[in-house]
Amino acid sequence: MRLRLRSAWAAALLRTLGVELEADLTHARPGTLVVANHVSWIDILVINAAMPVAFVAKEEVRRWPIIGWLAARNETVFLRRGSRGHARVINQEIAELLARGRHAAVFLEGTTTDGRHLLHFHAALLQPALSAGYPVLPVAISYWELDGRRSLAPRYDGEITLGQCTRAIVGRRRLIARLVTTPLRGLNGEDRRTVAAQSREAIALAAGLPLASNPPETPGGLPGELLSGARPTGSRSRAPADSA
Repeated sequence: MRLRLRSAWAAALLRTLGVELEADLTHARPGTLVVANHVSWIDILVINAAMPVAFVAKEEVRRWPIIGWLAARNETVFLRRGSRGHARVINQEIAELLARGRHAAVFLEGTTTDGRHLLHFHAALLQPALSAGYPVLPVAISYWELDGRRSLAPRYDGEITLGQCTRAIVGRRRLIARLVTTPLRGLNGEDRRTVAAQSREAIALAAGLPLASNPPETPGGLPGELLSGARPTGSRSRAPADSA
């Protein structure tokens, strides 16, 4: 009941912000470590509205205004970096969540982007799930305008403040958030670096993003410049341009 309420609450907040969720949960199954790209603070709402999860986040997030409050009330597992003893405790917490058929979720980029590219995926946080024999579920998140263009309104990177990000979101008449699950990884004993690389590629393809790892200030080619030209929904239409 608590999980259903959390999902309903997250969906209600998205509607209040004018965000419509389109979720493809074809590959979702209980007891998986969800790995997603990271664009905005509302990624947390998008994932929870589709499939309630317990997030893994750095300890500093607990002190962030509003976001820290939201995280603490969403069963977030706070990771104290640099402490091996604490890391072992966190690993055990994650394994216990997965053993109960729950989802845990991590953003392997470690920070947000503008949504037009992916950063390097850090593999270390995959180890608790892989060591305990639980698979990884790569999930692609992207945001779109009503006219089919990729939206930059939800971006929460660089010097953009929480207030500026929120105003940009509510300033749109409506935004579409697309969440696409991809096939499970780590089912055949692959090491964490392999699973991280496979997850990154799967997310890039599902979100229509370039595979090259670009720093935030120099995003790579957009989907329309790729050979596939595919949109994250699987549509045969040409990938749209971005919208500021």
